Amino acid sequence: MTALAPRAEQAVGRVIKHIAGAMALAGGAILTLIGLMVCASILGRQLDGLWILGPIRADYEMVEIGSALAVFCFLPWCQFNRGHVAVDLVANALPARARAVLGLLGDILIAAAAFVMVWRLWAGFGEKLPYGSDALRAALGMGYRPFFPETTYELQMPIWVPYGLAVIGAALFFLTALYTVWRALNWVLSGAEQPT
Repeated sequence: MTALAPRAEQAVGRVIKHIAGAMALAGGAILTLIGLMVCASILGRQLDGLWILGPIRADYEMVEIGSALAVFCFLPWCQFNRGHVAVDLVANALPARARAVLGLLGDILIAAAAFVMVWRLWAGFGEKLPYGSDALRAALGMGYRPFFPETTYELQMPIWVPYGLAVIGAALFFLTALYTVWRALNWVLSGAEQPT
């Protein structure tokens, strides 16, 4: 059998690979900054009272938000490279086409999970975002506008901001998962998985 639009699949794959790679680098930068901030905060706690040193205010909030954002930055890259958990002990003993079919099934399941993540994060984002008319919110499936905008305890950052950033990362994860389903289907039709 022939593959489904192989040239288009490869072109889309190149674009997704570059975007997912850039997001993974951004996630690494976020984790690096979190690590440096934690070190500075710990050092500031130990040297509190000397010069202008002291702990960094709301460091735990920044670690919490930054870690979540980093995870959503890494998910597309991980999916593109099929970096999720796999049982190679059994799969490697199977013929190439059977491995390709198992890969397709795994990609379909991950695409379904990614869809649920985007859907629920969008619902959470809608519950936190205090803007937009009721008609627009209803059209976008965001629900009712909250009476009081929720913020973090120390920084007073609106909660909808990290939710919105997480929605972007989850949406790219879902698009990447859809692409990997297309790629895996082409691998099944060609009879074996190809290197990415």
